[in-house]
Amino acid sequence: MEDTLFSAKMKRPLADRLRPQKLGEVVGQDHVIGKDAPLGRMISSGKVTSFILWGPPGCGKTTIARLIAENTNLYFEQISAVFSGVADLKRVFQYAKDRRANQGIGTLLFVDEIHRFNKSQQDGFLPYVEDGTIILVGATTENPSFELNAALLSRCQVFVLNRLNEQDFEELLQRAEREQGMKLPVDDEAREFMKQTADGDGRYILNLAESVWSYAKEGEVFDKENIVKIIRSRAPVYDKGRDGHYNLISAVHKSLRGSDVDAALYWVARMIKSGEDPKYILRRLTRFAVEDVSLAEPGAVVQAIACWDTYERLGSPEGDLAIMQLTAYLATAPKSAGVYKAMHAAFDLAKSTGSLMPPKNILNAPTKLMKDLGYHEGYEYDPDCEDGFSGANYFPEGMRRPKLYHPVDRGFEREIKKRVEYFDKLRAEKQKAKGKADE
Repeated sequence: MEDTLFSAKMKRPLADRLRPQKLGEVVGQDHVIGKDAPLGRMISSGKVTSFILWGPPGCGKTTIARLIAENTNLYFEQISAVFSGVADLKRVFQYAKDRRANQGIGTLLFVDEIHRFNKSQQDGFLPYVEDGTIILVGATTENPSFELNAALLSRCQVFVLNRLNEQDFEELLQRAEREQGMKLPVDDEAREFMKQTADGDGRYILNLAESVWSYAKEGEVFDKENIVKIIRSRAPVYDKGRDGHYNLISAVHKSLRGSDVDAALYWVARMIKSGEDPKYILRRLTRFAVEDVSLAEPGAVVQAIACWDTYERLGSPEGDLAIMQLTAYLATAPKSAGVYKAMHAAFDLAKSTGSLMPPKNILNAPTKLMKDLGYHEGYEYDPDCEDGFSGANYFPEGMRRPKLYHPVDRGFEREIKKRVEYFDKLRAEKQKAKGKADE
């Protein structure tokens, strides 16, 4: 009997055997499910409300939903928007109503890929969410703001899950080694390459580790080239609703970022010919235009919107040319993450200094009280100043001036860098002169 159970266990995929049995075992998501995190506090209170988990594949969305159901004594029901329709939803809602009426048990309905339901299907959730028949937990890899109805989104909190990082991957590999009872037969370079290849997906790295154990002969230690061969041999058939979808769009992004126009065109062609939604490709290319090209080539986002508009007017197959034109443009454009980095630096600064008021002199004073308090006093209108620049401080009073945006010396951003440096120098000179005048 023990042998049978052992065999059954070993036949289960490694990722399934290592699926966390409690929330504390989920890696990389303490900012959401930790004791003092928003979702963690909700679970501790025992009052779970509907919410959306937004994050990349393999970051633990399904596992978190299942464990929350177990921790709150809710019946766990799971469906996928890829494979379910209206009839399935009606059946699930009826079962949930009966379960609640006859057994007094609530239902946590986990909907994987919820963004794939259309507007009418999403609207179908509303009455059952509102009357408490179900606690809805939706999982999506796409921005909920774009993919979910406003009415549904307003009834759900959104929690953003992180891509797993190298530290998280190392934890998963060590758990796998404990489960297997042996070290992973790879050298240090191959181990690091496995983490890089996983691209934030915990399920992927565990499946890859399982393949390594399967392929390696006794006493053999795999290097990076061995890992590359395994990846090629186990490359999944493209499925626009599963891992192949994310593998190919990742290849598109990396090729564009690496300015390899031929590779980028190849991967985009693979996606189009495999039946991917062209609008998804265009959305990702537009994001690339503002994230990776940005102000190094300001025309990139204009080209992106123009090609998107062209595709909308022509459709496939004529409009496919617009997608390929945009791909070639982005691949050959200069790249800069200057604004992207500045955005996150600004978000971090805003989060840590969110209670500071703007300087009074740049605030309008529509009432007498505000004038008496010094609002707008001493404000300088820049166009009337010499050089069209006052050099005034626009950060909160007493706050040390931060440097958030660092333009690169490429493309048009080279010109922007000159402008930033010019204004920085002029600002310093004017503030120095003002300081002397105040003395």
